[in-house]
Amino acid sequence: MPEQSASYLRMTRTFAEHADAVHAYAVVQVGTQLAADVVSETFLVAWRRFDVVPEQALPWLLATARRVAATHRRSMRRRERLIDRVAGLAATESQPAAPVDIDDEVWRALDQLSDLERDAVLLVAWFDLSPAEGAQVLGCSVNALTVRLHRARKHLRGLLVGADGAPQIPNTGVATEDSP
Repeated sequence: MPEQSASYLRMTRTFAEHADAVHAYAVVQVGTQLAADVVSETFLVAWRRFDVVPEQALPWLLATARRVAATHRRSMRRRERLIDRVAGLAATESQPAAPVDIDDEVWRALDQLSDLERDAVLLVAWFDLSPAEGAQVLGCSVNALTVRLHRARKHLRGLLVGADGAPQIPNTGVATEDSP
């Protein structure tokens, strides 16, 4: 137990001494929005590999932060390429027409759903797949898909409320226990 508490105390001291420097480095690398993520991941790596962290930890921490930041930048680039690719697909004529008119407010609301909920809604509402077909695409059971749809509709109702207080939700064509 004394060895474990000595490691804990050393890690606590290391964090207290170097967290601000690692954060400043992360801000330069990935900006203020992702800097805290880079810092937390850097110190998580340090905690997991504390046996290899040298006494003079700052250079090791900054090298680790550089690698973590590079991973974040690659992820951002992949996300941007995916968004561009999806936008290009949406612009092509081979893309099926939306069964409902989806405006910017609905897209913003869809963006706030979890990935699983958003995929379920888009597969059923946009691509007009049955719940069984949507479940096959997502690799889940039909019941799991209908639960995701139910949750997504509930979340969307909360996000899309009209001036009269009534939900402004497009019909997905899937009957759920809360829909007529």
